Amino acid sequence: MANDFNQQIIDEFRANEGRVGGFFEGKPLVLLTTTGAKSGKQITTPVMWVADGDRYVVIASNGGADTNPAWYHNLRATPEATAVVGTEEFGVKAVFAEGEERDRLYAAMVAQAPQFAEYEAKTDRLIPVIALERTAA
Repeated sequence: MANDFNQQIIDEFRANEGRVGGFFEGKPLVLLTTTGAKSGKQITTPVMWVADGDRYVVIASNGGADTNPAWYHNLRATPEATAVVGTEEFGVKAVFAEGEERDRLYAAMVAQAPQFAEYEAKTDRLIPVIALERTAA
């Protein structure tokens, strides 16, 4: 279940064909629905993304916290998920980037959204980078 902050963003996203205001205004968001690693329930989370070809790249920054967000653990347990971008909903498979690819994709996110550099500076953990690849419908 989404927390109140996330639920407001999800509701606004769905009501406005993928557009939201506030902190996320003008930023690309995906509604990522994962399967709970412990609960098995479907959980939807709004996440910023950056394009890499036809992939949607998301960053498990958790705002620079020292722990990964729950949706990251969910994708590790079950890499298949559902994504909504704008009004389009489609299946995705999570591919976890490593090494030079991870660094290149993280830098692309920082170029689009500079606060991700701050998140990286706030924690000692290597923030995971995940490419969401479309799956057949």
